[in-house]
Amino acid sequence: METAIVAGGCFWCTEAVFRDVVGVSKVESGYIGGSVENPSYKQVCSGTTGHAEAIKVTYDPETISYAEILDVFMGTHDPTQLNRQGNDVGTQYRSAIFPLDDAQRSGAEAAIARSNEENGGKVVTTIEGPATWYPAEDYHQEYWEGEGQRNPYCLAVIPPKLMKLRKSFQAKVKA
Repeated sequence: METAIVAGGCFWCTEAVFRDVVGVSKVESGYIGGSVENPSYKQVCSGTTGHAEAIKVTYDPETISYAEILDVFMGTHDPTQLNRQGNDVGTQYRSAIFPLDDAQRSGAEAAIARSNEENGGKVVTTIEGPATWYPAEDYHQEYWEGEGQRNPYCLAVIPPKLMKLRKSFQAKVKA
């Protein structure tokens, strides 16, 4: 198993997408890229810690490659929005890839280049790190499967992302 860490706005939304991707065995919501140790959700939401809401994806590289993970990531959020996704505004909602080694860094550069070709060179996704990963509080994990399906924000944002996943990456969606 291998790990990828990406930030693309609200972690509830990116987690919901990747839980439906073949080869992905675990998705954990958390915080990365900031200056405060063990930040809380409230601290990160304030925008003062420097952290991004992010997900850590555990996947089987024999089923899905790192490049494919990044293509799904770039294709299911808006990588051209600086420090925002939809109504979520602030550096905590930035689009970023946090490579764990040099090979992932090269893969991240290639994924951004591919996405720039599709988005007219307007991609603002950054490559950051190394940085310390902090898991989000328990109530944020698997949020869409529980509380999220009663949350108006999630109901407005997550289903369109899941439809985009199914339309654009049909072969990578769990049955």
